[in-house]
Amino acid sequence: MIDAAAVDAAVQAALAAIEAATDSGALKAARAAHAGEGSPLAALNASLRAVAPEHKAEFGKLVGQARGRVGQALAARETAIVEAETAAKLDAERVDITALASRARAGSRHPLTLLQEQIGDVFVGMGWEVAEGPELEHEWFNFDALNFDVDHPARQMQDTFFVDPVHRHLVMRTHTSPVQVRSMLERDIPIYVICPGRVYRTDEFDATHLPVFSQVEGLVIDKGITMANLKGTLDHFARVLFGPQAKTRFRANYFPFTEPSAELDLWHPTFKGGARWIEWGGCGMINPNVLRAAGIDPEVYSGFAFGMGIERTLMFRSDVQDMRDMAEGDVRFSEQFGMVV
Repeated sequence: MIDAAAVDAAVQAALAAIEAATDSGALKAARAAHAGEGSPLAALNASLRAVAPEHKAEFGKLVGQARGRVGQALAARETAIVEAETAAKLDAERVDITALASRARAGSRHPLTLLQEQIGDVFVGMGWEVAEGPELEHEWFNFDALNFDVDHPARQMQDTFFVDPVHRHLVMRTHTSPVQVRSMLERDIPIYVICPGRVYRTDEFDATHLPVFSQVEGLVIDKGITMANLKGTLDHFARVLFGPQAKTRFRANYFPFTEPSAELDLWHPTFKGGARWIEWGGCGMINPNVLRAAGIDPEVYSGFAFGMGIERTLMFRSDVQDMRDMAEGDVRFSEQFGMVV
């Protein structure tokens, strides 16, 4: 039966449950229990169907006002709970920007960058210049001007990245030697430059090879340049990087762009496991054909060139066992080498 006492009891029970709710979950439960389809107020509202017509308006108003009170109480409590929960979440996530960080993590630059800059400093200190060039090169700069025959193995697609369409003769440079050619074409003699940068070859990605890696090459063009100048330059370079006992030696070899040519070996005095000779790079006197391609008279001028991989140099110098560590981007690898400002 609907009467004022039953309606008031249902309202008081609902208000008490709503007031007792301290979080969104408890309020949701109170809403279901006191305002949902199975709640006492919903049952009273359903029983209006059995009320005599002359009393429907009176009891309908009584139940409607009761449901309105409960709805208003739910809305007010929901607003309060949401505000409290939001404030608690913001407080938990608050960062005091005026305080020192509890843990400061030192930054670090990539060791290849650090080594490349140190190499640049060595040669700039001797009066050389650092030269740069495009990584996407014309085949003439990358091969023809350097005395590579048209049938040289390096010019095959299984060794070099050719860029479509192939008839445009564009390649991803396989060495930084094209920068040497550009330097000979653009600079006045004498020329003393080093050419660091990324190069591209179709090598496997393994512990000792990368398809994208870094090289540094040196070029000197002047009057009276000999192999003795080359040897002295490389000995000084080796001592700066590997210690005062480091030295170099030459082993005869063939490169299209130098004549005579030599493999460059490094005596590494602090190599892990004991001092030893290690193959470091290649070098030699500039081939007269290369000088002629750049418009330089080989009867008047001579020069030398050398080149080595920066990754390989880092492996020797810092006992890095796997070249892939340099390319995979794990910051823990760079952190070992510290921060240089």
